[in-house]
Amino acid sequence: MKVSDRLKLRHLEVFVEVARQKSVGRAGERLALTQPAVSRTLRELEQVLGKPLLEREGRGIRLSPFGEMFLGHAGASLAAARNGLEALTRIDRAERPLVRIGALPTVSGSVLPGAVARFRAAGRVGRLRISTGENEQLLDRLRAGNLDLVVGRLPPPERMVALSFEPLYREEVVVVVAAGHPLANRARITAEDIGAHPMLMPGPGSIIRPFAERLFVEHGLPIPPDAVETVSAGIGRGMTRDHGALWVISRGVVEDDLAAGRLVALPIDTRSTWGAVGLCLRTGRELSTEEAALVTALREVCADRQARLPPPA
Repeated sequence: MKVSDRLKLRHLEVFVEVARQKSVGRAGERLALTQPAVSRTLRELEQVLGKPLLEREGRGIRLSPFGEMFLGHAGASLAAARNGLEALTRIDRAERPLVRIGALPTVSGSVLPGAVARFRAAGRVGRLRISTGENEQLLDRLRAGNLDLVVGRLPPPERMVALSFEPLYREEVVVVVAAGHPLANRARITAEDIGAHPMLMPGPGSIIRPFAERLFVEHGLPIPPDAVETVSAGIGRGMTRDHGALWVISRGVVEDDLAAGRLVALPIDTRSTWGAVGLCLRTGRELSTEEAALVTALREVCADRQARLPPPA
């Protein structure tokens, strides 16, 4: 039998690590092997090569002249093998089907994480690339073929050219403040209350902006001219927590904060802001296997969510 038939990659891994650590015990720790297993592997390698590779040096070990000679070749061979494995892994990752998802803020922190978890738990191998942004931008990218699906609120009819929409659940827009805010325990909110505090509003490009504007008109409440326009969850939480702001946002973005008591919804009737949240796709395009699996996961998560949400009053 040739030497190459008996030489294994683990022989090289153990030898190189022992040479690096100058200790059988430490090498075993690095390789997650017992000390007897390391010693046994070294003996096997020496038997294959027919030369002693290590020598005793006091209470430790050192490489023999043969070991010194072999170390460079062993290290190079091990590095080449690892590089080859990594290259194959990169190719494997690159060849996995890619699902490109657009998500509005209302779902990026609520239903989408659960859907991704279900997708993975089902053993799917597809790669997921998630983009967040405003509704118009995401729908334009979907229509242009740069996204495979978008999850968010039902767009207005003029934005649905060449697109289809599947409703998954319904939710409302809420006005929230931090727990402990002066308005947190009010039974009624007045125009003076609104004007006395900073406000965060969804911007003109946001799909919930018309709902927010209608909400304020219905209740005779002013929208402060200096309101900060954003749908960023990070900015919203920071401004409400640290600067006493009122935040107008979809309930899905803040539902965990509301449940935990970090944020409080103000007593404003928001029934007129209830709207469908669902799935936008390009019409006439068949879903790939991985896209269909993610859509199934989204439907399941949203069905669970819908069952927990109170219906509009």
